Amino acid sequence: MPGKTATADHTGFSAAERAAMKERAAELRAEGKMGAKKADGLQAVLDAIVKMEPVDRALAERVHVTITAHAPQLEPRTWYGMPAYAGEDGKIVVSFKHAGKFNTRYSTLEFQDAAQLDDGEIWPVSYALNVWSPVVEQRIAELIETAVG
Repeated sequence: MPGKTATADHTGFSAAERAAMKERAAELRAEGKMGAKKADGLQAVLDAIVKMEPVDRALAERVHVTITAHAPQLEPRTWYGMPAYAGEDGKIVVSFKHAGKFNTRYSTLEFQDAAQLDDGEIWPVSYALNVWSPVVEQRIAELIETAVG
């Protein structure tokens, strides 16, 4: 998709990040049935991210790192084939819909009913993502922390 820029200098997960995620998945599998379920969810998210076009993948990777850093209690899993993160009750709190999935102009970060973003009578639950920057990362971190209360 012409004109989209995820970031000028980011090429995806670093080798150390990939290794850490693989190690964590192995740890979860070793924990038994529930750990295996969590590991499978994490692997499904990572697999979904890898299948994305480079621009979408770069955004999805940064979203994943930000969500897992600021809300480690959320469980990664796929939802309609998209990376998503669920609360302890299994309800999706937030998902990443990449532009390539529906051939749209931009990717979106979408909060579901389980997110605690309520602010008066009307509030946004979907955010367009076109470029990754420290400002974007900070805003997403704030939204995630608010969403999980």
